[in-house]
Amino acid sequence: MSTISTSTPYRTTNLLPALWQRLWGTNRLLALSVVLYFALFAGTLVASIVDTRLVTGAPVWFKPMKFAISAMLYCGTLVWMLGFVHGRRWLVRLIGGATTVALFVEIAIIVFQAARGVRSHFNFTTPLDGTLFSIMGSFIIVIWTMNLLAAVLLLRQRLPDAALAWSLRLGLLITFVGAGTGYFMVRPTPDQLAGLQSGQPPTFIGAHSVGVEDSGPGLPFTGWSTEGGDVRVAHFVGFHALQALPLIGLLVNRRWQHKLSQRRRAALVWTAGLGYLGLVLLLLWQALRGQPLVAPDATTLLALAGLVVGVLVTAVAIIRD
Repeated sequence: MSTISTSTPYRTTNLLPALWQRLWGTNRLLALSVVLYFALFAGTLVASIVDTRLVTGAPVWFKPMKFAISAMLYCGTLVWMLGFVHGRRWLVRLIGGATTVALFVEIAIIVFQAARGVRSHFNFTTPLDGTLFSIMGSFIIVIWTMNLLAAVLLLRQRLPDAALAWSLRLGLLITFVGAGTGYFMVRPTPDQLAGLQSGQPPTFIGAHSVGVEDSGPGLPFTGWSTEGGDVRVAHFVGFHALQALPLIGLLVNRRWQHKLSQRRRAALVWTAGLGYLGLVLLLLWQALRGQPLVAPDATTLLALAGLVVGVLVTAVAIIRD
């Protein structure tokens, strides 16, 4: 294992050019993907204005737009993280190349299905729809595996700053868990399972929502159900731990670098990471109980309060120790 300095070369007066140089030097495919998905976001934004078709009650181009934003953030953050890995360049190239290809195929299918005006996810209406969704599922596993491999590399990489190091590692690991919540969306619903058992040809297998149809009322843009549970909430929060945890690590260092030891700053990051993971699991639990995000019951609120209090008490104890 090698040791690298955390004196980041992109902290200069020309922040964006230096940051781009760092990303480009780490992995060109992932860096180019950031530009590609920004362009796709702009394109879908225009398309959503001129194309008024709806799919499952939402503007047809909203799904490609959301995936473009998510992919842009994912590729940009992942390539920045991989810049901290030294001495294993072939593995960095593998992660960058496999992630780039898998994400491209995934989003290309989403865009293709949107152009056709049909659902991209859970759709088995025709052999083509079923094949495309199956391909998407296969490439999601590739992205998931590369995420775990990146986490393993950073777990083995020695970094002088423990708080930053653990924010990167925990961000990747919690993202791995968050992506894994997709399992609960691809399972047949009770109605779908009954149809399959009776020998009826499937039209859709899987759903975002629990207890209600996917096409029901939802929050603006996200479409998260306001009448039943929605696994996408936990999936979204978990998937974006990739950005949230490193940001927390940077903020902890900025606020307490000269006041707390490395060990205590790392403990703060661990506290935040475990709290974040607890939130992901709480949101998943809420969704699987068929409960909308906007209408939590007393049990959910009590669990959330316990989580928040536990994190705050632990953080205060670490700071004041």
